[in-house]
Amino acid sequence: MSDTVNKTGELASAIYKNVRMGSDLIVTMMPKIDNQQLKSDVTEQLATYEKYAAKVKSLIKQSGEAPKEESMISKWMAKMGVQMNTMTDSTTSHLAEMMIQGSTMNVTDLLRKIHESESCDGGSTEMSIAREVVEFEENNIEKLKGYL
Repeated sequence: MSDTVNKTGELASAIYKNVRMGSDLIVTMMPKIDNQQLKSDVTEQLATYEKYAAKVKSLIKQSGEAPKEESMISKWMAKMGVQMNTMTDSTTSHLAEMMIQGSTMNVTDLLRKIHESESCDGGSTEMSIAREVVEFEENNIEKLKGYL
């Protein structure tokens, strides 16, 4: 397998992992959100995460691979982390801060993967989607800052 195919596959997997993590975070936090505007904003984010997940899942399948899902233990630990983190503070500001932190981690991870992959295939569909997701996450961060 060529380095280009490896890097492209790694990038697609990274995108999928990041949008699924964002989606899972929102689903976990949704019952704790009292602010209707924040709930509306994160519902839109969730729909966009799901759209990207479906698009990237299709690309991964076209390459003959299966998208790698997070393990149940990993998902459970993330969910418990959210539960513990919101047990004493579930204010709108704190929830927004947690989502900003998640989006920031996603941006950092994807930018790292983009830079690793650029030398191999800077114009791939996966690269384009990765850049879109980074822009989407950066816009989410800016929007969420209004709730701090």
